[in-house]
Amino acid sequence: MKSIRLFLIAVILATITLFNFIAALQGYRSSLLEAERLFDTQMMETAEFIADLYSENLLAPVDHAGNRVFQVWKNGELKAYSANAPIMAIAPLLPGFNFSNFDGYRWRTVARYDNQKQLWVLVAERTDRRYSLSENLILESFIPILMGLPVVGLLIWFIVSQGLKPLRTLADELGKKQPDDLSPLCFDAPKQELEQIVYSTNLLMGRLESSLNREKQFASDAAHELRTPISVLKVQLYNIAQLLPDEDSNLPELTETVDRLEHLVEQILVLYRTTPDQYSANFTRIDMGILTEEVLAQEYAQFEDKNQTLEFRGKPYVLSGDRFAITTLLQNLLSNASKYTPCGGHINVKVCDEQGDIVLTVEDSGPGIPLDEYQSVFERFYRSRGDRHNSGESGCGLGLAIVKHIVELHHAEITIAPSSFESGTAFRIRFPKQKTSMDT
Repeated sequence: MKSIRLFLIAVILATITLFNFIAALQGYRSSLLEAERLFDTQMMETAEFIADLYSENLLAPVDHAGNRVFQVWKNGELKAYSANAPIMAIAPLLPGFNFSNFDGYRWRTVARYDNQKQLWVLVAERTDRRYSLSENLILESFIPILMGLPVVGLLIWFIVSQGLKPLRTLADELGKKQPDDLSPLCFDAPKQELEQIVYSTNLLMGRLESSLNREKQFASDAAHELRTPISVLKVQLYNIAQLLPDEDSNLPELTETVDRLEHLVEQILVLYRTTPDQYSANFTRIDMGILTEEVLAQEYAQFEDKNQTLEFRGKPYVLSGDRFAITTLLQNLLSNASKYTPCGGHINVKVCDEQGDIVLTVEDSGPGIPLDEYQSVFERFYRSRGDRHNSGESGCGLGLAIVKHIVELHHAEITIAPSSFESGTAFRIRFPKQKTSMDT
Protein backbone atom coordinates (compact mmCIF):
# COMPACT_ATOMS: atom_id res chain seq x y z
CA MET A 1 0.00 0.00 0.00
CA LYS A 2 1.58 3.25 -1.19
CA SER A 3 -0.31 5.64 1.14
CA ILE A 4 0.93 5.80 4.73
CA ARG A 5 -2.43 7.18 5.86
CA LEU A 6 -4.40 4.34 4.24
CA PHE A 7 -1.94 1.82 5.65
CA LEU A 8 -2.31 3.16 9.19
CA ILE A 9 -6.10 3.37 8.94
CA ALA A 10 -6.33 -0.17 7.55
CA VAL A 11 -4.00 -1.61 10.20
CA ILE A 12 -5.68 0.17 13.13
CA LEU A 13 -9.18 -0.65 11.92
CA ALA A 14 -8.21 -4.27 11.29
CA THR A 15 -6.71 -4.51 14.78
CA ILE A 16 -9.83 -3.05 16.39
CA THR A 17 -12.06 -5.34 14.32
CA LEU A 18 -9.99 -8.39 15.28
CA PHE A 19 -10.04 -7.39 18.95
CA ASN A 20 -13.83 -6.86 18.82
CA PHE A 21 -14.28 -10.20 17.08
CA ILE A 22 -12.27 -12.05 19.72
CA ALA A 23 -14.05 -10.17 22.49
CA ALA A 24 -17.42 -10.85 20.85
CA LEU A 25 -16.60 -14.55 20.47
CA GLN A 26 -15.62 -14.80 24.11
CA GLY A 27 -18.66 -12.79 25.11
CA TYR A 28 -20.87 -14.99 22.94
CA ARG A 29 -19.65 -18.13 24.65
CA SER A 30 -20.02 -16.56 28.09
CA SER A 31 -23.47 -15.24 27.25
CA LEU A 32 -24.60 -18.67 26.03
CA LEU A 33 -23.45 -20.25 29.28
CA GLU A 34 -25.21 -17.55 31.29
CA ALA A 35 -28.36 -17.94 29.21
CA GLU A 36 -28.25 -21.69 29.78
CA ARG A 37 -27.95 -21.11 33.50
CA LEU A 38 -30.92 -18.72 33.47
CA PHE A 39 -33.07 -21.13 31.45
CA ASP A 40 -32.16 -23.99 33.78
CA THR A 41 -33.09 -21.84 36.77
CA GLN A 42 -36.45 -21.04 35.18
CA MET A 43 -37.08 -24.75 34.53
CA MET A 44 -36.26 -25.58 38.17
CA GLU A 45 -38.60 -22.82 39.35
CA THR A 46 -41.27 -24.17 37.01
CA ALA A 47 -40.85 -27.64 38.54
CA GLU A 48 -41.16 -26.18 42.05
CA PHE A 49 -44.24 -24.22 41.00
CA ILE A 50 -45.90 -27.33 39.55
CA ALA A 51 -45.10 -29.30 42.69
CA ASP A 52 -46.71 -26.60 44.84
CA LEU A 53 -49.87 -26.51 42.69
CA TYR A 54 -50.29 -30.25 42.36
CA SER A 55 -53.13 -31.90 44.24
CA GLU A 56 -54.72 -35.34 44.14
CA ASN A 57 -57.82 -33.84 42.55
CA LEU A 58 -55.89 -32.51 39.55
CA LEU A 59 -57.08 -34.14 36.37
CA ALA A 60 -54.70 -35.27 33.72
CA PRO A 61 -53.77 -34.25 31.17
CA VAL A 62 -53.40 -30.53 31.80
CA ASP A 63 -53.92 -28.19 28.85
CA HIS A 64 -50.53 -26.47 28.79
CA ALA A 65 -49.21 -24.39 25.87
CA GLY A 66 -45.62 -23.31 25.42
CA ASN A 67 -42.16 -24.63 24.76
CA ARG A 68 -42.09 -26.73 27.92
CA VAL A 69 -43.72 -30.04 28.83
CA PHE A 70 -44.08 -31.50 32.29
CA GLN A 71 -45.04 -34.71 34.04
CA VAL A 72 -45.90 -35.57 37.65
CA TRP A 73 -45.04 -39.08 38.79
CA LYS A 74 -45.98 -40.68 42.12
CA ASN A 75 -45.33 -44.23 43.18
CA GLY A 76 -44.42 -45.14 39.62
CA GLU A 77 -47.67 -43.79 38.18
CA LEU A 78 -48.17 -40.80 35.88
CA LYS A 79 -50.50 -38.55 37.89
CA ALA A 80 -50.49 -35.42 35.75
CA TYR A 81 -48.89 -34.16 32.54
CA SER A 82 -49.18 -31.46 29.98
CA ALA A 83 -51.19 -32.12 26.84
CA ASN A 84 -48.04 -32.07 24.66
CA ALA A 85 -46.12 -34.54 26.86
CA PRO A 86 -45.75 -38.27 26.10
CA ILE A 87 -47.05 -40.94 28.49
CA MET A 88 -43.58 -42.32 29.13
CA ALA A 89 -41.15 -40.62 31.50
CA ILE A 90 -39.46 -37.73 29.73
CA ALA A 91 -36.36 -37.95 31.97
CA PRO A 92 -34.77 -40.36 34.42
CA LEU A 93 -36.18 -40.14 37.92
CA LEU A 94 -32.94 -38.77 39.24
CA PRO A 95 -32.60 -35.28 40.71
CA GLY A 96 -30.88 -32.74 38.44
CA PHE A 97 -30.59 -31.76 34.82
CA ASN A 98 -30.21 -34.00 31.83
CA PHE A 99 -30.98 -34.31 28.09
CA SER A 100 -33.59 -36.46 26.43
CA ASN A 101 -34.92 -37.18 22.94
CA PHE A 102 -38.63 -37.57 22.15
CA ASP A 103 -41.24 -36.28 19.78
CA GLY A 104 -38.47 -35.74 17.16
CA TYR A 105 -36.57 -33.10 19.16
CA ARG A 106 -33.73 -32.72 21.60
CA TRP A 107 -34.95 -31.63 25.07
CA ARG A 108 -33.30 -30.19 28.15
CA THR A 109 -34.83 -31.87 31.23
CA VAL A 110 -34.90 -31.39 34.95
CA ALA A 111 -36.19 -33.79 37.62
CA ARG A 112 -37.22 -32.61 41.12
CA TYR A 113 -38.45 -34.77 43.97
CA ASP A 114 -40.90 -33.24 46.44
CA ASN A 115 -40.34 -34.91 49.83
CA GLN A 116 -43.50 -33.49 51.35
CA LYS A 117 -45.84 -34.79 48.66
CA GLN A 118 -43.56 -37.68 47.70
CA LEU A 119 -43.76 -37.12 43.98
CA TRP A 120 -41.48 -36.45 41.03
CA VAL A 121 -41.91 -33.42 38.80
CA LEU A 122 -40.25 -33.64 35.37
CA VAL A 123 -39.96 -30.58 33.17
CA ALA A 124 -38.49 -30.51 29.61
CA GLU A 125 -37.74 -27.68 27.22
CA ARG A 126 -36.75 -27.90 23.52
CA THR A 127 -33.06 -27.09 23.12
CA ASP A 128 -33.40 -25.64 19.60
CA ARG A 129 -35.83 -22.97 20.73
CA ARG A 130 -33.88 -22.01 23.79
CA TYR A 131 -30.66 -21.76 21.70
CA SER A 132 -32.47 -19.66 19.10
CA LEU A 133 -33.79 -17.32 21.78
CA SER A 134 -30.35 -17.08 23.37
CA GLU A 135 -28.61 -16.31 20.07
CA ASN A 136 -31.16 -13.64 19.17
CA LEU A 137 -30.65 -11.90 22.47
CA ILE A 138 -26.86 -12.08 22.16
CA LEU A 139 -26.72 -10.97 18.52
CA GLU A 140 -28.91 -7.99 19.26
CA SER A 141 -26.35 -6.86 21.78
CA PHE A 142 -23.57 -7.12 19.14
CA ILE A 143 -25.39 -5.17 16.42
CA PRO A 144 -24.42 -1.75 17.89
CA ILE A 145 -20.78 -2.86 17.90
CA LEU A 146 -20.91 -3.85 14.22
CA MET A 147 -22.75 -0.68 13.25
CA GLY A 148 -20.18 1.38 15.15
CA LEU A 149 -17.23 0.12 13.06
CA PRO A 150 -17.80 2.65 10.21
CA VAL A 151 -17.97 5.44 12.79
CA VAL A 152 -14.75 4.18 14.36
CA GLY A 153 -13.19 4.03 10.88
CA LEU A 154 -14.08 7.67 10.20
CA LEU A 155 -12.75 8.67 13.60
CA ILE A 156 -9.48 6.83 12.93
CA TRP A 157 -9.23 8.47 9.49
CA PHE A 158 -9.61 11.92 11.07
CA ILE A 159 -7.09 11.22 13.84
CA VAL A 160 -4.51 9.72 11.48
CA SER A 161 -4.98 12.56 8.98
CA GLN A 162 -4.39 15.12 11.71
CA GLY A 163 -1.36 13.19 12.94
CA LEU A 164 0.14 13.08 9.43
CA LYS A 165 -0.62 16.71 8.67
CA PRO A 166 2.92 17.92 9.52
CA LEU A 167 4.35 15.25 7.21
CA ARG A 168 2.01 16.39 4.42
CA THR A 169 3.06 19.99 5.03
CA LEU A 170 6.70 18.95 4.76
CA ALA A 171 5.95 17.13 1.50
CA ASP A 172 4.22 20.25 0.14
CA GLU A 173 7.24 22.38 1.05
CA LEU A 174 9.51 19.98 -0.82
CA GLY A 175 7.13 19.87 -3.77
CA LYS A 176 7.16 23.66 -4.12
CA LYS A 177 10.92 23.75 -4.55
CA GLN A 178 12.25 24.27 -8.06
CA PRO A 179 14.96 21.91 -9.39
CA ASP A 180 17.61 24.58 -8.86
CA ASP A 181 16.36 25.62 -5.40
CA LEU A 182 18.59 24.04 -2.79
CA SER A 183 17.88 26.52 -0.02
CA PRO A 184 17.12 25.13 3.49
CA LEU A 185 13.56 24.20 4.36
CA CYS A 186 11.61 26.78 6.35
CA PHE A 187 9.47 24.51 8.48
CA ASP A 188 8.19 26.23 11.61
CA ALA A 189 7.92 24.22 14.84
CA PRO A 190 8.09 20.72 13.33
CA LYS A 191 7.01 17.76 15.37
CA GLN A 192 9.68 15.96 17.34
CA GLU A 193 9.68 13.03 14.88
CA LEU A 194 10.23 15.40 11.92
CA GLU A 195 13.06 17.42 13.39
CA GLN A 196 15.68 14.87 12.33
CA ILE A 197 14.14 14.58 8.84
CA VAL A 198 14.17 18.35 8.32
CA TYR A 199 17.72 18.61 9.68
CA SER A 200 19.00 15.76 7.47
CA THR A 201 17.19 17.17 4.41
CA ASN A 202 18.70 20.63 4.90
CA LEU A 203 22.11 19.08 5.44
CA LEU A 204 21.76 17.06 2.23
CA MET A 205 20.65 20.11 0.27
CA GLY A 206 23.65 22.03 1.52
CA ARG A 207 25.98 19.27 0.36
CA LEU A 208 24.23 19.06 -3.01
CA GLU A 209 24.48 22.80 -3.50
CA SER A 210 28.20 22.77 -2.70
CA SER A 211 28.76 19.81 -5.02
CA LEU A 212 26.82 21.41 -7.89
CA ASN A 213 28.61 24.69 -7.44
CA ARG A 214 31.97 22.91 -7.59
CA GLU A 215 30.90 21.01 -10.69
CA LYS A 216 29.60 24.20 -12.29
CA GLN A 217 32.78 26.10 -11.52
CA PHE A 218 35.01 23.28 -12.71
CA ALA A 219 33.20 22.71 -16.02
CA SER A 220 33.02 26.42 -16.75
CA ASP A 221 36.63 27.18 -15.79
CA ALA A 222 38.05 24.12 -17.53
CA ALA A 223 36.24 24.80 -20.80
CA HIS A 224 37.07 28.51 -20.82
CA GLU A 225 40.70 27.97 -19.85
CA LEU A 226 41.10 25.40 -22.62
CA ARG A 227 39.85 27.80 -25.27
CA THR A 228 42.90 30.05 -25.04
CA PRO A 229 45.62 27.39 -25.51
CA ILE A 230 43.59 25.78 -28.29
CA SER A 231 43.34 29.10 -30.10
CA VAL A 232 47.07 29.65 -29.66
CA LEU A 233 47.75 26.11 -30.89
CA LYS A 234 45.68 26.69 -34.02
CA VAL A 235 47.59 29.88 -34.77
CA GLN A 236 50.89 28.04 -34.31
CA LEU A 237 49.75 25.26 -36.59
CA TYR A 238 48.85 27.80 -39.24
CA ASN A 239 52.29 29.37 -38.98
CA ILE A 240 53.97 25.97 -39.16
CA ALA A 241 51.89 25.10 -42.22
CA GLN A 242 53.49 28.04 -44.05
CA LEU A 243 56.94 26.61 -43.41
CA LEU A 244 56.28 22.95 -44.27
CA PRO A 245 55.98 21.59 -47.77
CA ASP A 246 52.46 20.91 -49.09
CA GLU A 247 53.06 17.16 -49.35
CA ASP A 248 53.61 16.80 -45.59
CA SER A 249 50.83 14.46 -44.27
CA ASN A 250 51.36 14.93 -40.54
CA LEU A 251 50.07 18.47 -40.30
CA PRO A 252 46.47 17.75 -41.49
CA GLU A 253 46.13 14.96 -38.90
CA LEU A 254 47.39 17.29 -36.18
CA THR A 255 45.01 20.03 -37.33
CA GLU A 256 42.12 17.57 -37.30
CA THR A 257 42.98 16.52 -33.75
CA VAL A 258 43.04 20.14 -32.57
CA ASP A 259 39.69 20.78 -34.28
CA ARG A 260 38.27 17.72 -32.53
CA LEU A 261 39.57 19.02 -29.17
CA GLU A 262 38.02 22.43 -29.83
CA HIS A 263 34.71 20.76 -30.70
CA LEU A 264 34.82 18.76 -27.49
CA VAL A 265 35.39 21.88 -25.39
CA GLU A 266 32.51 23.68 -27.10
CA GLN A 267 30.20 20.68 -26.57
CA ILE A 268 31.08 20.56 -22.86
CA LEU A 269 30.12 24.23 -22.54
CA VAL A 270 26.87 23.66 -24.40
CA LEU A 271 26.08 20.60 -22.31
CA TYR A 272 26.49 22.60 -19.12
CA ARG A 273 24.34 25.46 -20.43
CA THR A 274 21.52 23.11 -21.40
CA THR A 275 21.35 21.11 -18.17
CA PRO A 276 17.72 21.52 -16.98
CA ASP A 277 18.55 21.97 -13.28
CA GLN A 278 21.15 24.69 -13.99
CA TYR A 279 19.89 26.37 -17.17
CA SER A 280 17.74 29.50 -16.91
CA ALA A 281 15.98 29.44 -20.26
CA ASN A 282 14.93 32.68 -21.88
CA PHE A 283 11.93 31.35 -23.77
CA THR A 284 10.65 33.38 -26.73
CA ARG A 285 8.37 32.73 -29.66
CA ILE A 286 10.33 30.82 -32.30
CA ASP A 287 9.22 30.03 -35.83
CA MET A 288 10.38 26.41 -36.07
CA GLY A 289 10.11 26.22 -39.85
CA ILE A 290 12.11 29.38 -40.52
CA LEU A 291 14.75 28.56 -37.88
CA THR A 292 15.24 25.10 -39.39
CA GLU A 293 15.77 26.63 -42.83
CA GLU A 294 18.34 29.05 -41.39
CA VAL A 295 20.30 26.27 -39.68
CA LEU A 296 20.18 24.13 -42.83
CA ALA A 297 21.64 27.03 -44.80
CA GLN A 298 24.42 27.49 -42.24
CA GLU A 299 25.29 23.77 -42.17
CA TYR A 300 24.83 23.12 -45.88
CA ALA A 301 28.57 23.08 -46.58
CA GLN A 302 29.10 19.80 -44.72
CA PHE A 303 26.41 18.12 -46.80
CA GLU A 304 27.84 19.52 -50.00
CA ASP A 305 31.33 18.25 -49.17
CA LYS A 306 29.97 14.68 -49.02
CA ASN A 307 27.66 15.14 -52.03
CA GLN A 308 24.66 14.28 -49.83
CA THR A 309 21.08 14.97 -50.94
CA LEU A 310 19.28 17.21 -48.42
CA GLU A 311 15.51 17.57 -48.52
CA PHE A 312 13.43 19.83 -46.29
CA ARG A 313 9.66 19.92 -45.93
CA GLY A 314 7.89 22.20 -43.52
CA LYS A 315 5.76 25.24 -42.87
CA PRO A 316 6.06 28.10 -40.38
CA TYR A 317 5.08 26.82 -36.95
CA VAL A 318 5.61 28.91 -33.81
CA LEU A 319 6.56 27.46 -30.45
CA SER A 320 7.82 28.84 -27.14
CA GLY A 321 11.46 27.97 -26.54
CA ASP A 322 15.06 29.11 -26.21
CA ARG A 323 16.45 30.09 -29.61
CA PHE A 324 20.07 29.23 -28.78
CA ALA A 325 19.09 25.81 -27.41
CA ILE A 326 16.84 24.93 -30.38
CA THR A 327 19.58 26.03 -32.78
CA THR A 328 22.10 23.82 -30.98
CA LEU A 329 19.64 20.92 -31.12
CA LEU A 330 19.23 21.31 -34.89
CA GLN A 331 22.98 21.64 -35.44
CA ASN A 332 23.75 18.49 -33.48
CA LEU A 333 21.04 16.43 -35.19
CA LEU A 334 22.14 17.58 -38.65
CA SER A 335 25.82 17.07 -37.86
CA ASN A 336 25.04 13.57 -36.56
CA ALA A 337 23.05 12.72 -39.70
CA SER A 338 25.72 14.02 -42.05
CA LYS A 339 28.54 12.35 -40.13
CA TYR A 340 27.10 8.84 -40.37
CA THR A 341 25.50 9.10 -43.81
CA PRO A 342 27.85 7.93 -46.57
CA CYS A 343 28.84 10.12 -49.50
CA GLY A 344 25.96 10.44 -51.92
CA GLY A 345 23.46 9.49 -49.23
CA HIS A 346 20.14 11.10 -48.39
CA ILE A 347 18.99 13.21 -45.42
CA ASN A 348 15.38 14.34 -44.92
CA VAL A 349 14.30 17.08 -42.51
CA LYS A 350 10.61 17.67 -41.80
CA VAL A 351 8.65 20.09 -39.60
CA CYS A 352 4.93 19.35 -39.35
CA ASP A 353 1.90 19.59 -37.11
CA GLU A 354 0.48 16.41 -35.57
CA GLN A 355 -2.68 16.86 -33.49
CA GLY A 356 -1.56 20.32 -32.44
CA ASP A 357 2.01 19.29 -31.54
CA ILE A 358 5.01 20.44 -33.57
CA VAL A 359 7.07 17.45 -34.73
CA LEU A 360 10.64 17.75 -36.01
CA THR A 361 11.99 14.73 -37.91
CA VAL A 362 15.59 14.22 -39.07
CA GLU A 363 16.27 10.93 -40.87
CA ASP A 364 19.28 9.64 -42.77
CA SER A 365 20.28 6.74 -45.00
CA GLY A 366 23.25 5.72 -42.88
CA PRO A 367 23.91 2.29 -41.35
CA GLY A 368 21.40 2.89 -38.53
CA ILE A 369 21.49 2.20 -34.80
CA PRO A 370 20.87 -1.25 -33.24
CA LEU A 371 17.46 -1.42 -31.53
CA ASP A 372 18.97 -2.26 -28.13
CA GLU A 373 21.03 0.97 -28.20
CA TYR A 374 18.19 3.42 -28.84
CA GLN A 375 18.26 4.72 -25.26
CA SER A 376 22.00 4.34 -24.70
CA VAL A 377 22.95 6.76 -27.48
CA PHE A 378 21.68 9.65 -25.34
CA GLU A 379 24.19 8.91 -22.58
CA ARG A 380 27.25 11.13 -22.28
CA PHE A 381 30.35 9.94 -24.15
CA TYR A 382 28.51 6.85 -25.43
CA ARG A 383 29.62 5.56 -28.83
CA SER A 384 27.57 2.91 -30.62
CA ARG A 385 29.17 -0.47 -31.11
CA GLY A 386 27.48 -0.84 -34.51
CA ASP A 387 28.37 0.38 -37.98
CA ARG A 388 28.06 4.01 -36.98
CA HIS A 389 30.98 3.56 -34.60
CA ASN A 390 33.02 1.90 -37.32
CA SER A 391 32.35 4.60 -39.90
CA GLY A 392 35.67 6.31 -39.26
CA GLU A 393 33.99 9.55 -38.19
CA SER A 394 35.34 11.31 -35.11
CA GLY A 395 33.11 12.45 -32.30
CA CYS A 396 33.07 13.17 -28.60
CA GLY A 397 29.86 11.34 -27.70
CA LEU A 398 28.11 14.45 -26.36
CA GLY A 399 25.99 15.57 -29.32
CA LEU A 400 22.92 13.40 -28.66
CA ALA A 401 23.27 13.88 -24.88
CA ILE A 402 22.95 17.63 -25.50
CA VAL A 403 19.94 17.03 -27.75
CA LYS A 404 18.30 14.99 -24.98
CA HIS A 405 18.89 17.76 -22.41
CA ILE A 406 17.41 20.40 -24.70
CA VAL A 407 14.37 18.21 -25.33
CA GLU A 408 13.83 17.85 -21.57
CA LEU A 409 14.31 21.58 -21.14
CA HIS A 410 11.37 22.20 -23.49
CA HIS A 411 9.25 19.40 -21.97
CA ALA A 412 9.28 17.69 -25.35
CA GLU A 413 9.69 14.03 -26.29
CA ILE A 414 12.32 12.41 -28.51
CA THR A 415 12.05 8.98 -30.11
CA ILE A 416 14.27 6.91 -32.41
CA ALA A 417 13.02 4.67 -35.20
CA PRO A 418 14.31 3.19 -38.46
CA SER A 419 14.24 5.72 -41.29
CA SER A 420 12.10 5.49 -44.41
CA PHE A 421 15.20 4.61 -46.44
CA GLU A 422 16.56 1.07 -46.86
CA SER A 423 18.79 1.74 -43.86
CA GLY A 424 19.34 4.58 -41.44
CA THR A 425 17.84 6.24 -38.39
CA ALA A 426 15.02 8.73 -37.83
CA PHE A 427 14.99 11.09 -34.83
CA ARG A 428 11.52 12.51 -34.02
CA ILE A 429 11.04 15.31 -31.51
CA ARG A 430 7.48 16.19 -30.48
CA PHE A 431 7.10 19.61 -28.89
CA PRO A 432 3.99 20.05 -26.72
CA LYS A 433 1.05 22.30 -27.55
CA GLN A 434 2.55 25.50 -26.10
CA LYS A 435 2.60 27.28 -29.43
CA THR A 436 0.41 28.69 -32.20
CA SER A 437 0.31 27.71 -35.84
CA MET A 438 1.19 30.13 -38.61
CA ASP A 439 0.27 27.96 -41.58
CA THR A 440 0.20 29.79 -44.88
